[in-house]
Amino acid sequence: MQMTNTPQPATLDDASSVSRLLALAFADDPMMCWFLPDPATRQAGLGGYFTTLFTRQYVRHGVCERTAAAAAFWVPPHAQDKAVPDEETLRELVEPLGDRAESFRRSVEAAADNVPQEPHWYLAVIGADPVAQGRGQGSALLRSGLAKADAQGLPVYLESSKEENLALYGHFGFEVLEEVRLPGGGPALWVMRRGARA
Repeated sequence: MQMTNTPQPATLDDASSVSRLLALAFADDPMMCWFLPDPATRQAGLGGYFTTLFTRQYVRHGVCERTAAAAAFWVPPHAQDKAVPDEETLRELVEPLGDRAESFRRSVEAAADNVPQEPHWYLAVIGADPVAQGRGQGSALLRSGLAKADAQGLPVYLESSKEENLALYGHFGFEVLEEVRLPGGGPALWVMRRGARA
């Protein structure tokens, strides 16, 4: 089956399909496995998690794009105060995260303390359905967002919770700034930055 990898805006009408494909993309992600440790309920929890973040936060304040089998959420420089979930979003996340909601809250607070001070674009979420990985779905979304940052002459930040993704991001010009651990014995995150391009 031919899958289009042309990025298109993701709207509220796409919430269900975007959340479903991101739940598949992050099913084996170390951070998501830590927040949702039960494999039997992880897919449902991830669906609720991404639906909440998408509908409450990123589709309202960010730049959300999708292809046939991938999605990305970006935070532009004017909305950096929305890069971290607010209190109402955190309350809604209690249901999908269950008893791990407090660990998530502490991680959010730690992330807020480390938001870069320079104007930048932030890649909050990017993922592709595993059956479509390697077919250019995620790369098309990455190029689209990077082009927006380049048009403004601004750097881009992200955190990767999967070590095997570092080389992919490196291919697009990202460099690791530091490795951090989530509070409470959580997994590692790699903070990465791509400098501004002309």
